[in-house]
This record gives sequence, structure tokens and C-alpha cells, in this order.
Amino acid sequence: MFASDRVNLSTCDREPIHIPGTIQPHGCLLACDISLSRIERASANAAGMLGHPGGLVGRAIADVLGAKLLHDLRNAMAATSSASRPALMLDVAIGERVLDIAIHHYRSAVIIEFEPAPSIGQPLHIAREMIGRISDVTEVERLVQRAGRIVAGATGYDRVMVYRFEHDGSGKVVSETRRADLESFLGQYFPASDIPQQARALYLKNTIRVIADASGSRVPVEPVLDASGEPLDLSFAHLRSVSPIHCEYLRNMGVAASMSISIVLDGQLWGLIACHHYSPRVLPMAQRVAMEIFGEFFSLHLKSLKERRRVAAVAGTREALDRFLILSSHHEDVGELLRQSLHEFSSLLPNDGIGVMFDGRWIGIGVTPPDDALPALLDFVQGVGEGRIWATHALSQKMPEAAAYSDRVSGVLAVPLSQTGSDCLLFFRKELVQTLDWAGNPDKTYEVGPLGDRLTPRKSFAIWKETVKAQAQSWTESEREIAEIIRVAIVEIVLRQNELMADERRKSEVRQRMLNQELSHRVKNILAVIKSLVTSPQHHKSTLEAYVATLQGRIEALSIAHDQVVRGDGGGILAELLEAELQPYRAKASTVALDGPPVWLDSRAFSVMALVFHELATNAAKYGALSVPTGEVAITWEMTDTGLCQIVWRERGGPLVSVPARSGFGSALIDRSVPYDLGGESIIRFEPSGLVATFRIPPAHVKLTSSKPRTTAQAAVRAPAPANALGAADPSVLILEDQILIALDLEAMLADEGLSRVITTSSARQAMAQIEVQAPELAILDINLGPTTSFSVAAELRKRAVPFVFATGYGENAQLPEDLAGVPIVRKPYSRNTIVSALTALLQGR
Repeated sequence: MFASDRVNLSTCDREPIHIPGTIQPHGCLLACDISLSRIERASANAAGMLGHPGGLVGRAIADVLGAKLLHDLRNAMAATSSASRPALMLDVAIGERVLDIAIHHYRSAVIIEFEPAPSIGQPLHIAREMIGRISDVTEVERLVQRAGRIVAGATGYDRVMVYRFEHDGSGKVVSETRRADLESFLGQYFPASDIPQQARALYLKNTIRVIADASGSRVPVEPVLDASGEPLDLSFAHLRSVSPIHCEYLRNMGVAASMSISIVLDGQLWGLIACHHYSPRVLPMAQRVAMEIFGEFFSLHLKSLKERRRVAAVAGTREALDRFLILSSHHEDVGELLRQSLHEFSSLLPNDGIGVMFDGRWIGIGVTPPDDALPALLDFVQGVGEGRIWATHALSQKMPEAAAYSDRVSGVLAVPLSQTGSDCLLFFRKELVQTLDWAGNPDKTYEVGPLGDRLTPRKSFAIWKETVKAQAQSWTESEREIAEIIRVAIVEIVLRQNELMADERRKSEVRQRMLNQELSHRVKNILAVIKSLVTSPQHHKSTLEAYVATLQGRIEALSIAHDQVVRGDGGGILAELLEAELQPYRAKASTVALDGPPVWLDSRAFSVMALVFHELATNAAKYGALSVPTGEVAITWEMTDTGLCQIVWRERGGPLVSVPARSGFGSALIDRSVPYDLGGESIIRFEPSGLVATFRIPPAHVKLTSSKPRTTAQAAVRAPAPANALGAADPSVLILEDQILIALDLEAMLADEGLSRVITTSSARQAMAQIEVQAPELAILDINLGPTTSFSVAAELRKRAVPFVFATGYGENAQLPEDLAGVPIVRKPYSRNTIVSALTALLQGR
């Protein structure tokens, strides 16, 4: 018994399989000195196979093989550059035998191998035919499937599998061609220990490996040690005998013969084309050469297709993100857009679940960790990621508390969307073994050898399942590359959105400053008019009442302009805006004419045009067509084919018009607001017959619509107050308002309507104390109370079934908690009709 016979599973990874001291019996071997002149070692069967009875060790090689063959062998060895590619000489006659010869030089020995040479055809022809059948394949899966069928057809093995190695060294059968009566191993995984590390190293050195008979005898190479005490290294020898453990593995499976073809990508062992036969089988050297050539082409083609797939995946990712970029340009809330686009992001990477945390809000789809585990996971990812892509296939090994849900989620790939990592996109993968089942016959039994049932496929699979527990499919480099592309694209969107928001804030500040200047300017003008009316004598026949009416009209116009700007947070109908601004100047029915389709202005355009129309109207009343009884103003508007709205303001019948000598603040406002704020055009012409102003508003700010109905709150402003106030017996009303002047004004309005039981508080604490003393029958709550809100008071009133309304200066779109979403809202500044209508509605709804 040889030393290699005494190995067991505990020494499997240390087994010296490259120096077994034996070869397989279907050939013979000679080991010569470096000059290829003397035989230093020979297999025990060499003398018989070469027809030279007697001992061969120590003899001149020329005496054994002849001078001509020796000459040819030396030439062949000189032509080879690497031991991994032995020189081959096929169909060589030695005595009465025809043999195939392989020769290579490794370390201090020249090794010559001899095998019988059956007539099977030229290896290049075989390889050429095989390669031609896969050269046109353009998909990785199809290539893998077809390769197995081609090798099975060319070699005649009972089962041919393509076996792919995973990141941890375990293997998976990804393709299988088998005899019909054999059970399937397709899709099954086997532990890394089934192919020890030293065996994998030899698969890289020697890319074709044949076992002719797993139960056959092994032929010793003698002597075992040379004169310096070194064994013969057979790493590159075709005839090298096989580990007894591996032979027992094959026998336990019922396999008598096997062959493997290494699949090497970028110098790494990607997998094997593994062939099994259920009776002894010797594959001739010529056929093995053809398989080796095919294996190398297959490896190159597989690498090409995988690279093509990677490039296509990256290109597809970029294309999808380009669409997302375009979509984001029309979306104000990036976080909401990300949440809505999770399904699209999920398609970019293989995963079982996906989620996004953005601006403190989380949403996930598919398989994700439990909700109560998310905060700890997000904190952990933020800490280890450091603003970069971070991934693991075994989360519980990195974060022990994740073991509680490892059967649900085991793999995580985190894509940070901010430098701090607080915003991130997470891809999840579930535990790998959750999706696997043994593909073979569950009743199948296997022979068991001396080393036990460890060396059977089903037991190996069970060991693999135990080994990879709490692990997911690993993340590949190409998947990490795609994740980085996703990160860069989303971060670019977020940065651009922040820039747009900053620009919007800057423009908003400019608009606010212009509004403040306009209001200040108008207030000073009104004060000047009042001073003139008070201090100057009358120079015409108009009564004092007429002057007062004129003054009131102008004050009302200023109030409308300011109110339209404040209330334009949701946009509005163009015609309604013009009606409101021009109402004070309608001296007769024909003074002002409006004509155009129902056009809706967004909030920005509504605010800007309110100021522009007010300026035009007041100027027309001072100097233009509305300053004389015969003057007329015609405003027309239309939607063009390009989607923009063109508005024309035309005055006629007024004083003769000339170009003003200087341009004041009002003229600048009319001329520059539309181009600056809306990106549109303003064209002002001072024609003798009257001013003509043309405005073109871009499509982004306008649209055709049916005439928009007034909201309840708007209608309430115009609704007359009930004749008998609330129509109820003086209900008690609680006012919560932190501005004393506004509170006093509101008290006065309610007092004018006959409501005397009014209690005013200025803070939530005061209001709660008052409710404890005596709950009111109605309440008006200002939402914003400095740094706090009135929501706690609202909750207490709702608990006591006391009806109430909210008041705010932020419009109907003020943000309310979900449980208070249906509460009515009254806008500031208050009007008597609005308050009365709102309180009446509360009483009617009780």
C-alpha cells in the first residue's frame, strides 16, 4: 500500500496529490535527466508496454527508444514553452505498437508519457467541429447548455455537467446532459471541500484531467525518491493517479470513469466541464487534445459573452437612469420620485427586495427586514459604508443582531445617496438555501465506502446547506459597478435638485423684495393722496363723497393685488384674476372688455401677473384710457400651437400717449417680471392711440382648463352672512391666536354678529387650561403659534366632541396631521363673512 492510500477526510486539504508516486494503468511513464539522455525513473508497466523486458532505470534512453525517436522527442520538447502544454507526438510506432506520446520538462526531470493510439481521427478536426457549434452563440446560458451537449456527443460520456464555482469555493451544477435513466444533479450545490484547494491549483496547471477507471489499480513509478531524496512531481502528467478519496467519491456515486475540462477566466478557475461514465473508459490522447482546445475556446467565448453582458447591463442601467434623470427634471420632490420608482430600480440588479430611506422616510417592496429592525440596520450601514457602496452576502456575520432575521434577509447591497449615508437605497437577497431543493430521486441510495456516507452527493449537498446557512447569493463585481452607476446618477439628481431649490429660494427672495417695495410704494402713494385730499381745496364740482369713493377704490385695488399674491399658492383662472384687478375701474359696462379661453395659471404665474395687471390698471387709471370717461381697455388672450399663452392689453380712447422720458419702478415691473420670473416675453408699445402690452407666458406655467369651480372657502368669502348671525342662541367661542391685534379684530367681528361669549387665549397652554375650566361650544384655532402649533388643543377638542376650525396665513394647503386632515381651514386675513359661514357650517354639522 502506498502512502497516499492512508489519507482520510481529515487530511484531504493536505493530501500531496501532485506527488502520488503512481500513475493510471492505461499508459506508462519514463522520467529522464534534464539532457534527455538517461532514464532515472520508470513506471512498473513501462518495460512491457515499450517491448523492453528487464529494468529500464539507469539505461540510456536511446537504447530503449532508438536514436530517431530520441531526436524527434528532443525537437518536440524544444518547441514547447511550458510544462502545462506538453509536446505531443501522435501515432508513433514503437516496435509492434502504435503509441501517442506526451513529453514535458518540469523541475529537474523530463517526463515522457506513452498511451495506446486508437485510430479516432485528427484532434484539430474534432476541435474545429466542436468550436464551430458554439462560435455563433450570443448568450451565456445558451453557451453553457450547448457546450455540455457537444462534449457529451463528442466523447460519449454518460453524464456531462458544467460545474461553476462560487465565491466561497462551493460549486453549482449549471448545465447537465445525461443518460435518460440517471437522476439529475442540475441546480445542486456542493461544498468547497469536495474539491480541495490543491486540486483546484492542479486544475489551473493541467486543464484536462482523465480518470480511466475509479476502481482500477495504480502503477508505481520507481524509484519513489531520487538520489537527492525528492519524489517525482507529476503536476502536469496526464497519467498521474488520482486521490483515493476522490476515487471513493466517484465509486459511491456509481461512477467508474471521469474527465474534467477546466474553464479558466482571467487566470481564475471559473468552473469545470465534468464528465461521468458508469463503466471504465479511456479517452485517447488525440481526443483529449481536442477537448483541451475546445475548453480553451469555450473559456474565451464565455469571457467575451460575460463581458458583453456586463457592458449591456451597464448600458441598460445608464439608459434607465437617463430616463429617470429626465423624469426628475419635472418632479419637485426627489424623495417621492425615488419611492415611486422602486420597481424600476429593482429591475437593474437581481434581488429579492429593495427599499429606500430618504429625508427620514422609508419604503420597501419585496423581501425586506422587519420594520423594527430597520433603524439598527440603517445605522450600521451608515457606519460601515462611509459614503461608498457597501455589500455583504452574509449580513449576520457583519452584524450579529441580523441573525434574528437571516432566514428572511441575508444579503444587503447599500447605495448611499448622501455623503453621510443617512439617505440610501438598499437591495436585499434572502438566504440562498431557502430556494433550493434536491433535484434527484429522494429514494435513490448510494454505495458507501470505508470513509462513510460523507462522500455521496446527497450528503455533500446537506453539508453545503449547513455551511452556507444565513448566506445569500454573493454580489458580483459587475453588480457593484451597476450600483456605483446608480449612486452617481441619483446623487447628481439630488445635487441638481438642491441647486434648483437654492436658485428658487433666491428668486423667491427677489420676488418678495419686489413685492415689499411695491406695497411700500403704493402705501406711500395712498398716504400722499390722502394728504392731498385733506390739505387741498376742491378745484372741481365733485363732492367730498366722490373723492372718498375714489380713494376707497384705490385702496381696494391695492388690497386685491396683495391678496391675490398671497392666495396664489395654488394658482388660479386668468379671467378671475383680471376681473378682480379691474373691478374698481369699471365706470360703465364697456370700459373694460375681457375675451379669451379658460386658462389656468400656476402659482408663480398667478402671483407675477397679479402685480403686472395691478400696475397696468393703476397706470391706466392715472394716465391712460381709464383716466377719462371715454377710454376703454380690451384684454384678450389665446393659447398658441406651441402651448404658450399670449395676453394682449390694449388701451384706446384715452389721452394722447407718448414714450415716457424716464422709466420708474412700475414700468420696470411690467417690462421685466414676465421674462425674469417666468422665462417669457414682455413687449410694451406706446402708440398714440393708447398703450399696447403683449405678454407671452411659457407652457410650463399655463394650461387650458374648464372654468375652475370656486372652493368652499372661496365661495364662503362671497356668501352673505346670515341675517341672524349664526342662527343659534349665542354659542360660546374659544379663540386661540398669538397675535393680539388679530385677536382683537376677530373679537370685534364676532361681537358685530351678536356673539358675546367669546374667550381669547394666546397659547396652547392657556387654551387647555380654559377647556378644563369650561369647554366651549365652538373654537377658532390658529395653527402656527410661534415655535409650536395648536394640534394638541385640537386633539383635546375632538376628544370632547367640540367642533372647531383652523386658521392660517399659509392657505388651504397647510400641512395637517393625518388624524386632523378633514378639519376646515379659514385663511387669514379674516373677513366677517368667512368667519360667520365657517362657524355656521360647524353648527349645522354637529
